[in-house]
Amino acid sequence: MNIRFIFVVALVPYALSLMLDYQYHFIDGANLLIHEAGHLLFNFFGNKFLMVAGGTILQLALPMIFAAHLLLNKDRFGAGLCFFWGGESLMYTAVYLGDARAQRLPLWGGGSHDWAYMLGKIGLINYCQEIASFLHFVAVIILFAGLYFAGKSSLDNHSV
Repeated sequence: MNIRFIFVVALVPYALSLMLDYQYHFIDGANLLIHEAGHLLFNFFGNKFLMVAGGTILQLALPMIFAAHLLLNKDRFGAGLCFFWGGESLMYTAVYLGDARAQRLPLWGGGSHDWAYMLGKIGLINYCQEIASFLHFVAVIILFAGLYFAGKSSLDNHSV
């Protein structure tokens, strides 16, 4: 058995804890920085809705961009871990989106709630919990698909 496979197996309890009782944790600090950078990046388009959405867009796109790059370079193990990261990031997004109506989560810098604004604009704020539950379900699939992909790759390669 190789170190990569052992690493993937060690991530399974972490993945299960995310799936069953997601709590803000260390990876979310990086996700938050990427999210805030997305607001700055999308601000250049001059559209408030796009600027607000840009935080989540970049936060969710970056792990998938990295995964695509790694796949193009034939690194299926790394791509699987990026899918795992993408699933975790989507779980983080689901929690934030689900809070749109209640707005109980503390916000970085005390700013406005992105999802309250966006869902309010498109008339879906009353469905924030349902949308969040669906996103969490999709995130679980992505999370475990990433683990499967990384684990299978580590076994196929028989490398350290």
